[in-house]
Amino acid sequence: MTLLRDDALSAAFDHASLSYDRLVAANPGYHAHLRRSARRLGLPGGGAGLRVLDLGCGTGASTAALLHVLPAAEITAVDASAGMLARATAKRWSPRVAFVHAPAERLSDAGVHGPFDAVLAAYLFRNLADPGAVLGTVRNLLTPGGRLAVHEYLLSGRPVHRWVWTAVCRGIVLPAGIAVGDGRLYRHLWRSVVDFDTAPQFRDRMQRAGFTGVRVLPLPGWQTGITHTVVGRVPPHSGTPAGEEERA
Repeated sequence: MTLLRDDALSAAFDHASLSYDRLVAANPGYHAHLRRSARRLGLPGGGAGLRVLDLGCGTGASTAALLHVLPAAEITAVDASAGMLARATAKRWSPRVAFVHAPAERLSDAGVHGPFDAVLAAYLFRNLADPGAVLGTVRNLLTPGGRLAVHEYLLSGRPVHRWVWTAVCRGIVLPAGIAVGDGRLYRHLWRSVVDFDTAPQFRDRMQRAGFTGVRVLPLPGWQTGITHTVVGRVPPHSGTPAGEEERA
């Protein structure tokens, strides 16, 4: 199948938005894993005085994870799908959270400007036509020493993990997606993962984009070897302390 991109992908997410929360809730550890990736940003003091960008926020699961870990941060949550954002904004949020409708490639056009102290991007980069360009945008939005955590389906490169991913998609994810009328999106989900970077390849991609201290951190449960957090930071100004190390 041909992968969905840009407007076609946004339209597919718009259509899937009504059932999306129910389907991801059936994924063991989904919300706990997002909170773990938010903690791996390693930000101090509950985020007091810090600006954080939630890039690709969907229906707000990653936003909720950030708010749980960083209740004092100012969070800007962005997504390209109007339908997903409508589901997100219908929920109750702290006044410290603001939602913006924009694709990751055109943030400045929507008034999203840095500097941010940290960015969390969950389940985003494999859906982009040019992930390297967006990594460059993120790097430019971050303050010196700023941190990026990418929470993504990134296979380890071992055949067993590709097999597990395919078996789960064919046996559980795709039938569930077809049942709610979103088979096209969930076929895209399977294919987008097997066609995208492995975790080591994405680590290298982040390093090429200018991030330092890049580390690949696993997530537990059935997603071991399938979903990872990749963390890195923008180099600080000369003589500026780098801050805390990323937390596992």
